[in-house]
Amino acid sequence: MNNFIFNKLEGSLVELSLFTENNITQDYISWLNDPNIMQYSNQRFVKHDRITCQNYLLSFKDTDNLFILIRTKKGNKAIGTMTAFCNPHHGVVDFGILIGDITEWGKGYGQDAWNTLTSWALEIDGVRKITAGTLSCNFGMLKIIEKSGMFLEATKKKHEIVDNEEVNVHYFCKFKS
Repeated sequence: MNNFIFNKLEGSLVELSLFTENNITQDYISWLNDPNIMQYSNQRFVKHDRITCQNYLLSFKDTDNLFILIRTKKGNKAIGTMTAFCNPHHGVVDFGILIGDITEWGKGYGQDAWNTLTSWALEIDGVRKITAGTLSCNFGMLKIIEKSGMFLEATKKKHEIVDNEEVNVHYFCKFKS
């Protein structure tokens, strides 16, 4: 996985680039503190500010992991982020996505970003499997994962609590063909 060098990728709707300190804007911080946007993320239990965001960004430094900014191609608007956590010893990359700009939900940007990054990763020498997990009640994320061709690998029953309800966590994967 030594070839896991990322600069920029273009999908049909989005452009993906490395997230930098300049991307820690008030809009970005507000996404992380919005209970509606973060309703299915464990980040909902954390109060975010510039320092917590800088620390998170620094956690990617000198690692194989990626923290990525999602921008619309039309208008060049920052609308979300993605993560890729790489385990080079096993050839596995675990992905996450946040479309933080709710005015852009449901327009296909998340799917395009997901497909662009995961397809790119599967082309890299040493990557043999990609994974992702989400709550059973996160229908938007389930749709993105399933439409990308990933399949359900495992379920942790009643693993987390959302709105005082026990919910399953589903884990998906896709292998290099």
